[in-house]
Amino acid sequence: MTTKRQLKLGAVLTPTGGPGHPYTWLDPELPGDASVDIDWYIKYARIAEEAKFDLVFIVDSQFITPDSPPHYLNRLEPLTLLSALAVATENIGLVGTLTTSFNQPFNVARRFASLDLISRGRAGWNVVTSGDSGTAGNYSLDEHYDYATRYGKASEHVEVVKALWDSYEDDAFPRNKETKEFLDPSKLHTLNHRGEYFSVVGPLNIERSQQGQPVIFQAGDSEQGRDLGAQIADGIFTHAPSFEAGAAFYADIKGRAAALGRNPDDIVILPGVAVTVGDTDEDAREIERATQLADNNFDKSLNEFGRPFGWHDFRQYDLDAPFPVEALKSAENSFYTQAKKITELAVERGLTLRQTVEALSSPRLSPFTGSAETVADELQRWLDGRALDGINIHIGHPAQFRRFVDEVLPILRERGVVREDYEGTTLRDNLGLPFIENRHTKAQRDGVALAPLPGALTPSI
Repeated sequence: MTTKRQLKLGAVLTPTGGPGHPYTWLDPELPGDASVDIDWYIKYARIAEEAKFDLVFIVDSQFITPDSPPHYLNRLEPLTLLSALAVATENIGLVGTLTTSFNQPFNVARRFASLDLISRGRAGWNVVTSGDSGTAGNYSLDEHYDYATRYGKASEHVEVVKALWDSYEDDAFPRNKETKEFLDPSKLHTLNHRGEYFSVVGPLNIERSQQGQPVIFQAGDSEQGRDLGAQIADGIFTHAPSFEAGAAFYADIKGRAAALGRNPDDIVILPGVAVTVGDTDEDAREIERATQLADNNFDKSLNEFGRPFGWHDFRQYDLDAPFPVEALKSAENSFYTQAKKITELAVERGLTLRQTVEALSSPRLSPFTGSAETVADELQRWLDGRALDGINIHIGHPAQFRRFVDEVLPILRERGVVREDYEGTTLRDNLGLPFIENRHTKAQRDGVALAPLPGALTPSI
């Protein structure tokens, strides 16, 4: 098997266990406080960097209940954590989640620009719109934004942030000590944006990094989410339960991007995957099943089941009665796409609530389980078949992550499917994404006026 394209590699750092994994933290190799232990993060970021991973990814949300998974209950804030990793690593990309629903564009632009400079061009922003509806209560709101508002805000928010990142042209600072000229003021640009959701004067008080702008990722799967990703994202985080589903999503996103006039190759698609490596395919399936059974508990699954439904309490229902379809209404301002899929599954199969919870939490077969050779073959098949550009692998159980690094990656590296070494110094370099030229420099060179930002109610200056 031969491949010209190379597989991109992301490592998701959720050490004590994210959704559906209430007992990952019991692994004897994991400290119970790993999610707030900077030494743990540094250790695994360095392991991933030594294996030539493109990036580490820090997920986030800002609302919890006692039923939230262990990692969500007690974890470090992403930008603070990534800034620490920036000075403990040299090449690996540093991607963090920050919501557009409950942050102002100016602060987001400044914080990510700072991370980009601290890391010398390795920062990435995962754009989310906060599906946890309870987050509104932490930001002085009585109820969460509806879908249309969330995605309208997100679109305008990202465009404002990107414009702020271009406040200074790349040669704005002569720093000439002989002439005492620190700044060329003609290279500094005020934004003066007034839009439907945000009004931002600018300029941002920080220069651009080596990669021009941080890499933007997005992870929504609704129609609005896919449209947003095709519009603003350099990378897409997603979930692909099968090759066919992955290929369909891949084609859809690339098609939407092309329809917007973008080069589809300027978007990399990285589904999250579960990898289990054994001595044989049968051994791997036994490890997979044993691990999933050990990390499964019906009561905890039932308690956590309400999250996509706006943390609706399903404990109030008869477990053996038909699935309560009326609960879907609670998901309207939450993770509605996910909740709708769950409801449709239950209705189509005629499942009770108990059977629905069991169907979603019981052990399931991953396509990336088997011997090292089998896993390598399957990853290459998905890459060659345009079902993905790369993967995001959760560092759950450390022993399995080591087997992936030590046994699967050497096979893929020998085939040329993964890199021997980093191609460049920035995250854009290593993901094969283009440098983002400053919009003001480009407009002046092309002799054109800058168009107002999308969502602008008055022309930007």
